[in-house]
Amino acid sequence: MSLTLSILDLAPIAPGESARASFEASVALAQAAERNGYKRVWYAEHHNMESIASSATSVLIAHIAAHTETIRLGAGGIMLPNHAPLTIAEQFGTLETLHPGRIDLGLGRAPGSDQATMRALRRDHSSAESFPQDVLELQAYLRGQSRIPGVQAVPGAGTDVPLYILGSSLFGAQLAAALGLPYAFASHFSPDALEQAVTLYRREFKPSAQLSEPYVIAGANVVAAEDADEAARDFEALRRIRVRMFITRGPSTPEYTDEEIDAFLTTREGRGIAHMMKYTGVGTGADVRGFLEDFADLAQADEVIVAHQSVTSAGRIRSLELTAEAMKTAKV
Repeated sequence: MSLTLSILDLAPIAPGESARASFEASVALAQAAERNGYKRVWYAEHHNMESIASSATSVLIAHIAAHTETIRLGAGGIMLPNHAPLTIAEQFGTLETLHPGRIDLGLGRAPGSDQATMRALRRDHSSAESFPQDVLELQAYLRGQSRIPGVQAVPGAGTDVPLYILGSSLFGAQLAAALGLPYAFASHFSPDALEQAVTLYRREFKPSAQLSEPYVIAGANVVAAEDADEAARDFEALRRIRVRMFITRGPSTPEYTDEEIDAFLTTREGRGIAHMMKYTGVGTGADVRGFLEDFADLAQADEVIVAHQSVTSAGRIRSLELTAEAMKTAKV
C-alpha cells in the first residue's frame, strides 16, 4: 500500500446476533486484512457493553491468531489499571510464545466502561495514577528484568512484546515520548487533541531500546462501498446506532425512531456525539483513499489504524477490500 494501514476491530455484536457470530466475523475480518496487505489488527478492552464482544481481549487475540498466519495482532488496547502488570505480562508472553513475532501490546489507562463497571472490576478511582509505573513494571517483566525481586513472568520473560501507549490527550503523548514508545492516538472517537498531542510527542520523544525514532499511529473510521450513495446511507445508519448506544440506558429506556434520533442530532448533545466521528472517510474506494492520505498528513501519522464501519459483517469486509484496492492502485 502507499500508506501503512491497520485495522481496529471492536468485535461488534449486531442487533439480534450473538457474541459467537461476532467472533466468527472477527476471524473473517482478520483473514481479509491479512490477504489485503494490512499491517496489524488490534482489539480493544471494553466491558459491560452489549454491542462490543472484545472484553476478554487476550483470549480473542489467541483465537484470531490461531485462524491467521502472518498478520500482527494485538491489543488496542489493554486498560492496564484494570489489571496487575504481572498478569498482562503472562498473558501476552503466552501469546508471543505461541505466535512469535506477531503480537503487539497497546496500553491505555481509561476504565473501558462506566463507574459501576469500574467497581465490578475492583478498580479504584486512583488506579490510573500509577499507570506510568505500571507500564515500566510490565515492560521489565517482558524483558526478563523484573523490578520485583524473585518474581518473573512465566511465560513472558524475555519475549520483549512491543509496547504502544494509547491516548486521546496530552498525557499519553508525554508518557510515550518520555519512555521512547510508539504512540497511538484514538482520533477515531476522540478527535480534538490529535494535532497538539502528536506535535508534543514528536518534539519530546527520547530514543529507547525499543524505538529509535518517534512512531505515530492515528485512528480513523472508514465507510467504503461500491458507490458513494450506498456509503452515505451506511454512515447515516451507523451514526444513528452510535447515538442510540449513548442515550439508551437500561430496559426502561424508550425505543427511539430514526426520526427522533435525527432530531436529537440537531441538538448540542447530539452534535457532540456526532463530532466523535469527525475523522471518518465515507464513499467509494477512491474517496476513502483521498481522505486517508489527507488524514495521515494532518495527523503526522506513520500509520493509520482504521475502524471499518458497516451495519453488516460483510459490509465491513467489503469496506476493507475496497480501501486496500484503492490504496494499491494509488501506489502504482
